[in-house]
Amino acid sequence: MLLSKKQPYAAATQWIEKVKYHKNRDSYFKFLGNHHFRYTAFLLVFLSLWFLLQVFWFPPTKSTQTMFSITTPKPSAGKCNGNVAVYVYNLPAEFNLGLLDDCSHLNVYTNMCPHVANNGLGQPLDNMDLQSSDSNPWFATHQFIAEMIFHARVDNHPCRTWDPSKANLFYVPFYGGLHVSSNFREPNHAIRDALAVRLVDYLHAQPTWRKNNGKDHFLALGRTSWDFMRTDSGPDFGANCLLNLPCVKNMSVLTVERNPWKGSNQHGIPYPSYFHPSTSDQMMTWQNMMRQSNRPYLFSFIGAPRKGVGKAAIRDEMIKQCMESTQCKILKCDHGNPKCYNPSEILKVMRESRFCLQAPGDSFTRRSTFDAILSGCIPVFFSRHTAYTQYSWFLPEEASKYSVYMDEQSEESKRIEEVLMKIPKEEVDTMRATVIDMIPRLTYAHPNASHNDLGFEDAVDVALQALAQHVRGKI
Repeated sequence: MLLSKKQPYAAATQWIEKVKYHKNRDSYFKFLGNHHFRYTAFLLVFLSLWFLLQVFWFPPTKSTQTMFSITTPKPSAGKCNGNVAVYVYNLPAEFNLGLLDDCSHLNVYTNMCPHVANNGLGQPLDNMDLQSSDSNPWFATHQFIAEMIFHARVDNHPCRTWDPSKANLFYVPFYGGLHVSSNFREPNHAIRDALAVRLVDYLHAQPTWRKNNGKDHFLALGRTSWDFMRTDSGPDFGANCLLNLPCVKNMSVLTVERNPWKGSNQHGIPYPSYFHPSTSDQMMTWQNMMRQSNRPYLFSFIGAPRKGVGKAAIRDEMIKQCMESTQCKILKCDHGNPKCYNPSEILKVMRESRFCLQAPGDSFTRRSTFDAILSGCIPVFFSRHTAYTQYSWFLPEEASKYSVYMDEQSEESKRIEEVLMKIPKEEVDTMRATVIDMIPRLTYAHPNASHNDLGFEDAVDVALQALAQHVRGKI
């Protein structure tokens, strides 16, 4: 499901005219003898030299090349500053890349082969904005694929070290989300847990683990924590026991949804959206487009009704209010509506809206939250666990600066349009500006991006810096 923008500059085309000298030197110099021609030739030579001096000695400045105001991106060379040095374990293939050999069975609901392509970015998208860029930043990225993108980004990260003695972070690139989703229907718990248990055995045998008993190690998982926290007393919906293993509790776990009550070592990371820029130019162009976007709708909702008393109530209420309002744009996703699987259609609705309703889905969190922020749409939350208790490393401390909160049991949630209409325009504009400024740190940059071209801190940069600080406090 950022910064301001520097426009791409037109390539300067320099033409060098080759002069063919006359073969007959006598007639040539006789022609030069003409007084008027000598003056003209001298003037032409002088002007040519002056022009070459301007082009090569005084190159044109970039500040005149853009129609938008420019915020100079932060140089990527300063991302580490000695604070982050991450060592990446070269795990046996069965824990990550080897799983991709059977990509058609990595998820019991869908064929994941198209989604694991391009280091987890998925298939390139056509007919999106910025298509004229040097590299296409748009991909049909699966919502539960963050672990692959994270791995590819860290592999190519300027803060990576190949010397474990110099590392303050140890990344264990286990594709746990892809593995667990391939075994949701496996009835035998021992088989379902086997790979997680083998991972723990492997880590225990590493000298780098024993140094701090795993407190400086971390995992990045693309699925919610609930998929790795099966207990004998709780319901069995296909989860394994990875996060309940004692040794894993010593580690830090990055996950798209943490357990708010039993996830003290869990830290929320953004769901991946569809935008994976390779340069600061792409990022800033997109941000400026969102600043200029016309938003005729007050609010919008994208989603389907849900089964179950709790989930159904707030969803049904949102759908009802939106359909009754002339100021709400709705994209209903029941009955297999193809528009709900089309990133262009999803982002179009959000780009035309000032507020985007974010009801809890199958769990507390939604990829839609990050699609909304990418679109410059102010999120409206109905549970604190949809964002506020999840992504503290990535979001401003004051929730009211970038979002609206209505408790799903409150009277406010029954009159959404009225509540949103009361927010002054100046406050809405300020909130939207904050949302758009947040885009870079909630975006996963393209894993192949050059460190020199990527002049902003993306979600992986933010996570590594916060992790390093967190680990320093543990050891």
